[in-house]
Parts: sequence; structure tokens; C-alpha cells
Amino acid sequence: MKIYTKTGDQGSTSLFGGTRVPKHHIRIETYGTIDELNSWIGLLRDQSNGIQQETLLRIQDRLFTIGAILATDPEKAVLKNGKSRLDIAGISDLDLEKLEGEIDQMNEDLPPMTHFVLPGGHTVVSYCHIARCVCRRAERAATQLNDFQNIDHKILQYLNRLSDYLFVLARKLSHSLQAEEIKWIPEKNDTE
Repeated sequence: MKIYTKTGDQGSTSLFGGTRVPKHHIRIETYGTIDELNSWIGLLRDQSNGIQQETLLRIQDRLFTIGAILATDPEKAVLKNGKSRLDIAGISDLDLEKLEGEIDQMNEDLPPMTHFVLPGGHTVVSYCHIARCVCRRAERAATQLNDFQNIDHKILQYLNRLSDYLFVLARKLSHSLQAEEIKWIPEKNDTE
């Protein structure tokens, strides 16, 4: 298989199923952002010194699944014999429950939140916050795509839950690394 096909040289690309769309299409933007998120999760997994390694690897697998689903033309997703073109399991309730379980377990060891926290404190914590922000961008793109063409609602739920997971993981990493969590305390308006 050749890496370069030259079919995209004029600014369009093919969805799974053969439909060609512009490279700036919201579907491409959505699964491209999922791909970017997956790369950030990989970087985070490489830096996290064993913390949540299996969960992060599972998340990467689920993100590849989401990307494959989003890269499939919904009108051509089912073959003439009624079978799916994409013979992979989608996002399930169990995937959501696993993320929620991880969030709950990490939260047990963390001090309660009293303020928003500023991203940072340690490189791996910062990577986690960047991944969270990219996840939120992927979620925004997915909801915009959903306005245009319905997508599996569990994808939207998963992305929403994943950003929560990444926030709690950032706090857990801060706690484990004894990095300072700097509270955001708004300045008072001194105009009086």
C-alpha cells in the first residue's frame, strides 16, 4: 500500500465508503481532532510513569474506534446485504462506565475542589490539561457534526466523560507528583 495516493492534492479526501468531501468538511475536522487527541493521549501515556497506563491505552483504542466511525459515510455504512461496512464494536455503556469508575476511584484520594485550578505544575500535568482541551474541541466539533448528520449519541457522551476523566487525571497526577495546584481566585474589581 502506497502512503501517498495524490488523490487529495486538490483539497478533497475520501470517507470510508468512497464519498469524497472537502478536507475542511466538519466530519474531517471532527475525526482529525479525535486523531490529534489520540496523539496527546499517547504522549501523556508515555510520560505518566505507570499511572493509568491500561486505561489510557484503552482510551486510545476507543478513540480509534470513534475516528473510524466518524470517517465512515453514514449513507454508505451498511452494505447491500444489511451488514455494516465497519465491522467493529462502537462505544458501549461499558466504555462509559469504565471511565466513570476511573474518575470515581481517582477522586477518592483527592482533596475536595474549592476553586478552579490553573493548568500546570508539572510537565505531565500540563500534557493532561492540553489533552483535556483538545478533547473539548473534539466534543464541540462532534456536536456540530451531529447538528448536520446524526452521529451515535454514545460518542458525544464518551467525549464529554473523557474530558472529565482527563481533568481528574490531571489532579491525580498533581497529587501523586506533589505538584502545586494553583487555585484561580478572581481579582476583585477595584473601580470604586
